[in-house]
Amino acid sequence: MAVVKPFRAVRYNPAKVGPLDKVIALPYDRIDEKLQETYYNLSPYNVVRMSLGKRFPDDNETNNVYTRARKYFDEWLKEGILTRDPKPCFYAYTEEFTVPGTGDRLARRGVIGMIKLVPFDEGTILPHERTLSGPKVDRLNLLRAMEVHLGQIFILYPDPENRINQLLDAHIQREPDIDAVAVGEADVRHKVWVIDDPKVLAAIQQEMAPKRNLIIADGHHRYETALAYRDEMRAKHPDWTEQHAFNYVMATLVSMSDPGLVILPTHRLIHSYTRMSAGEILEKARQYFDVQEMPSREALEAKMRELANQAHVIGFYDGKGYYLLTLRDLAAMDQVVKEPRAPEWKALDVSILHELILEHIMGLTKESIERKENIDYLRDPGPGYAAVSAGEANFLFLLNPTKPQQVAACAAKGEKMPQKSTDFYPKVLTGLTFAPIRWEDKLE
Repeated sequence: MAVVKPFRAVRYNPAKVGPLDKVIALPYDRIDEKLQETYYNLSPYNVVRMSLGKRFPDDNETNNVYTRARKYFDEWLKEGILTRDPKPCFYAYTEEFTVPGTGDRLARRGVIGMIKLVPFDEGTILPHERTLSGPKVDRLNLLRAMEVHLGQIFILYPDPENRINQLLDAHIQREPDIDAVAVGEADVRHKVWVIDDPKVLAAIQQEMAPKRNLIIADGHHRYETALAYRDEMRAKHPDWTEQHAFNYVMATLVSMSDPGLVILPTHRLIHSYTRMSAGEILEKARQYFDVQEMPSREALEAKMRELANQAHVIGFYDGKGYYLLTLRDLAAMDQVVKEPRAPEWKALDVSILHELILEHIMGLTKESIERKENIDYLRDPGPGYAAVSAGEANFLFLLNPTKPQQVAACAAKGEKMPQKSTDFYPKVLTGLTFAPIRWEDKLE
């Protein structure tokens, strides 16, 4: 069962920091050096100083990126830059956005709360991606130093009738308590409403309690880090109780049936590849695919969207022509995939691209792909087309987005999807709420 609890969030004080646009940020793994610098210049209180602070040559054990993050949080709380809500709350969270590539204007609704940490094999919360050791070490060091969850895990839960969204409806008709736009994702408006009505808090927990097969959409590394930290705290404090906040992680919970749930495709740009020409790749692909040359980029992308629910299609651009590759028979995956894989995993377009084309036809290895030796990942295909046209890259492979039900099906079978299979849009911001998980912090 899913145990979700309200909590006393720490939040920015607008009277001290001004517009929250200046202090919130994208998740740490979406911030490059340029955006980090931009956030630093926006405000001396921008959350990036804690979530992804700058490192310096003279850093040492007592003064480093992690200890500075702890110092910022403690000082800002003492100075009133941050304040803590007086009683436990859930936080209704709506993101209003334009879907890249389509222009559709949508809204995605979630609820921010604390969800109990459980191992994946228990079946309540499931991953859909593999994790890497490097980010987990970094996030664990930060969590140990700060003892605060800075950002939320993004978790999907089954709710065909959107009953929890209906519970929130009556509480989001007023002006939001937070209304902000983050630099780095300017077309997304984030609105948060504080909900402290005991009846509503209890109803949300009751609705969530029987649910299983919740899926981590974003935040796999931070979830596993929080689980490791929980285990450390339990070992350190044998007298721990279930109420201790370190048994939980802060999460934005979104219904899988929410009409604003959007996954964007992530395209593959191939560079520094010399083994085969485009013509040779297409010729070998004809063993498995119907290959159709298209008159333009627009025609290729339109045809891919048209066939998204009917066939397994992949786009290909080599600088000279645009090609649509349509898989003739999914049984081809049974021939080339050697390790045991669920049918749901084999039916992913991204699995078909990686297994049949990148590895089987082109000869790339899983290890080289993981090291990104010949591959870059692009949300916007525009720079990919430009790089191939300019001779700076070899080919661009285009994909349709993975569907939410495919994510759920793979997660339920215990399958981890290939790298960059999903790009949930928009991202859940860092800096809207903070959740202290120090020894003295307990949840009711």
